[in-house]
Amino acid sequence: AGLAAATALAERGVAVTLYEREPYLGGRVGGWPTRLRDGTGATMSRGFHAFFRQYYNLRGLLRRTDPALARLTGLPDYPLLHGSGTRDGFRHVPRTPPFSALGFALLSPSFGLRDLGAMDPVAAMPLFDVRVPDVYARLDAISAHDFLDAVRFPEKARHLAFEVFSRSFFADPRQLSAAELALMFHIYFLGSAEGLLFDVPRAPFPDALWNPLAGYVERHGAQVRTGTPVEHIAPARDGGYRITTDGDEGPYDSVVLALDAAGLRSLVARCDRLGDAPWRERVARLRTAPPFLVSRLWLDRPVAPDRPGFLGTSGFGTLDNISVLERWEDEAARWAARTGGSVVELHAYAVAPEAARDVEEKRLFGQLHRVYPETRAAAVVDARHEWRADCPLFPVGGYRGRPTVRTPDPRLVVAGDLVRSELPVALMERAATTGFQAANALLEQWGVRGQTLWTVPDRGRNAALRGLARWASG
Repeated sequence: AGLAAATALAERGVAVTLYEREPYLGGRVGGWPTRLRDGTGATMSRGFHAFFRQYYNLRGLLRRTDPALARLTGLPDYPLLHGSGTRDGFRHVPRTPPFSALGFALLSPSFGLRDLGAMDPVAAMPLFDVRVPDVYARLDAISAHDFLDAVRFPEKARHLAFEVFSRSFFADPRQLSAAELALMFHIYFLGSAEGLLFDVPRAPFPDALWNPLAGYVERHGAQVRTGTPVEHIAPARDGGYRITTDGDEGPYDSVVLALDAAGLRSLVARCDRLGDAPWRERVARLRTAPPFLVSRLWLDRPVAPDRPGFLGTSGFGTLDNISVLERWEDEAARWAARTGGSVVELHAYAVAPEAARDVEEKRLFGQLHRVYPETRAAAVVDARHEWRADCPLFPVGGYRGRPTVRTPDPRLVVAGDLVRSELPVALMERAATTGFQAANALLEQWGVRGQTLWTVPDRGRNAALRGLARWASG
């Protein structure tokens, strides 16, 4: 979000200073160096991210330094495996709406004729007329879990398809707003023709994405200050702001706040002159999703050659997905080729806050043995475990209370995936889009044309289905 805002502003001649608390760029898609026990230098991160092809604005940001997106590579499928043995994928699903949703149901072994007949088509109709922001007025008051119950969505298909969406928000379906689930269904199934296939970076995040972009904004005159947390922001008498870090203080005309939920709450609580009371209360109510665990294991022998680069899982305890990094990342591929091993990453989302970390790490490793039995014989050369709890939660009824890009002060704007947007975007794409929107809000005041934004349609693409949905809802 911060890099998107900085890019759009710097390109148009604005003098930009980008403050980053961490010693690396990229936020929750950043990476940092580490050294393995065998002496190898490696890059650690918070784990796998799918760069979906509907991420038009994020991909536009990356094209600044990689016009052909050659630093990304596509994985052949989005495979899903349930503990019962049921497998699903999206490679053969039609990509033209509405045949994409129909094709998934007809091709998926998770759906039987009896399952399809038992579903409530009237309850499912809101999925065919997702309009932003209207979908929040209709569905934000119920949970994703209760919505799927009302639709009588088949249990296996729920785990293999819709829980993939809810887990992308690092939240249990009982805690997630049904509006966010419906929006994801619209983005990937009925609003676009790209489907659920995605790309991944060929190199670790810093090399493939953020270091080149940092160089780009610096060539446009921006100053990038990593390892520099902002301690305080105060309105200045001239109408601007004074920003204080742990090392200096300086004046600025305008400010973009691109922080995670906890960071934004903390900064606004310390800076009691920002915004007005209702805005500050909305920020104070922001919630964080439950903790998640990323375990990266450097194994002394390879996983089976037919294992996919990425596998979504359900019904294997807390294990949500497995990545085999050497299938696409050059750094991991070099290590695997030299040692004969594999670099495997395990994710567990929405872990109970009270869970014992060492126990959960061992359980996750045990579930890997269930899914890929050949790993039982592998020794762990080294391991890194990242426990984090800083992703935004989109709870039932929470949409209206989330901050928007604009604040009570036109010179103060907010960006990030936690921001309420009236565009059909989510996850990394919401971060990039709101970063551009924040820059546009400032540029508008100076009479400068901003960044053009692209999204999937802001309503269902099929007029007949929209009409049917409106009829069904009365």
